[in-house]
Amino acid sequence: MHPMLNTAIKAARRAGNIINRASLHLDKISISTKGPGDYVTDIDRHAEEAIIQILSEAYPDHAFVAEESGITGDSEYRWIIDPLDGTKNFIHGFPNYAVSIALAVRGQIELAVIYDPNRNELFTASRGGGAFLNDRRIRVSPCPSLDVAIISVASKFSAEHADTQFINELISRSNGFRRLGSTVLELAYLACGRLDAYCGLKQNAWDTAAGSLLVLEAGGLIGDWQGEQNWMRTGNVLAASPKIFAQLVQTLNAAK
Repeated sequence: MHPMLNTAIKAARRAGNIINRASLHLDKISISTKGPGDYVTDIDRHAEEAIIQILSEAYPDHAFVAEESGITGDSEYRWIIDPLDGTKNFIHGFPNYAVSIALAVRGQIELAVIYDPNRNELFTASRGGGAFLNDRRIRVSPCPSLDVAIISVASKFSAEHADTQFINELISRSNGFRRLGSTVLELAYLACGRLDAYCGLKQNAWDTAAGSLLVLEAGGLIGDWQGEQNWMRTGNVLAASPKIFAQLVQTLNAAK
């Protein structure tokens, strides 16, 4: 295993331990808001600090893009960190949240770790080396078409939203719809075949960086809503097995 991946795993597990301990005393955590419906806790910050400490001690010249502390450093090696994706779930004691760490080298994601501390599930990937769940190789599902697919949509949609027609069409054409409240888990579940397709609107880099490599290394595709590779810039993301991916793009274009 790549030594940097081992270090990222150590950091993710350290953050997971912090989160697990705090989950036993939810009444004692400090909660604040970053915007409407956007919460942050002291546990998010503590977990992020632990991750950055481990990574920076091992690689002091690397840069960081982290949800809570922003961008620090300037390097062609950049760690992209979401210390607790699914904060609202965590606050409510709903066990769908995870730690996400990715390493980008010259703008390309090379390593990925997603750790679910509730289930002790560790998803890892390295570019060209495959995707794994607890050391077992994983693949996207063989689902052949959207009408038998279970899909996930990660967005805040309203009746007035310009893309609501597409989302409604996507949901109605699928075999089922799930929303986990954690983008990083949804992409990890897509990579291991628990979900067949994913659609996200205005996602941040830390939401999708690690999951994107998991999906690719598990045999899936990821792109923007036109099927192109601008998803990291726009935050509008489609991901699925190759057959389903083409149908997602076609459904979007037909609905516009």
